[in-house]
Amino acid sequence: MLLKKRIPVSYILQKIWLEVLYVLVVGLLVNYLTAKYKNLIPAMPIAIPAFIGTAISVILSFKINQSYDRWWEARKVWGSIVNESRSFVLQLQSFVAKEKEKEIKQIAYRQIAWCYSLGQTLRGLDALKNLSNYISATDLDKIKKHNNKPLALLQLNALQITDLKDSGSLELFSHIQINSTLVNFSNAMGMAERIKSTVFPQTYRLFLHFFIYIFVVTLAIALIDIDSFFEIPLLLVISSAFFLLEKSATHLQDPFSNRPTDTAMTTIATNIEINIKQLLGETEVPQPLQPQSFYSL
Repeated sequence: MLLKKRIPVSYILQKIWLEVLYVLVVGLLVNYLTAKYKNLIPAMPIAIPAFIGTAISVILSFKINQSYDRWWEARKVWGSIVNESRSFVLQLQSFVAKEKEKEIKQIAYRQIAWCYSLGQTLRGLDALKNLSNYISATDLDKIKKHNNKPLALLQLNALQITDLKDSGSLELFSHIQINSTLVNFSNAMGMAERIKSTVFPQTYRLFLHFFIYIFVVTLAIALIDIDSFFEIPLLLVISSAFFLLEKSATHLQDPFSNRPTDTAMTTIATNIEINIKQLLGETEVPQPLQPQSFYSL
């Protein structure tokens, strides 16, 4: 997730350098053709590229709004995971018999593992990374057999909570309350997976790029009377603004793609780990994850 820090120019340029290069080639080509065939090419009223630019602005505005909605929904999903994780441990401590502290800790640690595993899964990374720090080797062997590792962790917790109920360490009503929290975890995971698997229409981006290049061509023709030393930089600056906005929207629409614009799932999972361990009365807790130069993981 991007922070309120200065974003390096190199990060910005590497996102649009290819598009800027295309604009430079198109601009030089149009400038050459308009100069060579000046009598054959009709005058281009400045109102035409102005109209196209306005239409592009409207389309970009719509795409940015839709992309931000996806990003914000992802952030709300992880916000609910934070709240439910705290409530989950508090419910365990309130409802489960006091002598079952070992089982409570085991379930709570599985919840920490679930948060990290879900974040890794959504980013397409190793879902088992560092899970041995939180769950037993037996549990690790069990979830390795599942395609959906976070779901397997939820199942292990659900089964152990059922065993506590069957053994008389957890009352029926309390079991229903805790089971409701587990359902909320499953719902949050499903919403995150839906955002991840629902692809923003690729044709939208292709058509938008096409219209930006049309805008560049018409603007270059309309500015035929301006010296090329001023015209080409002007084309590059204006088109760069459009491409930067489009690229920002493209990154926001995929909040689980392992980019600086991602939802800060690792940072959130680390905060959940700190909260849970402190609720369990442990003194050795990790430090909050420090952000990178201009974003948090």
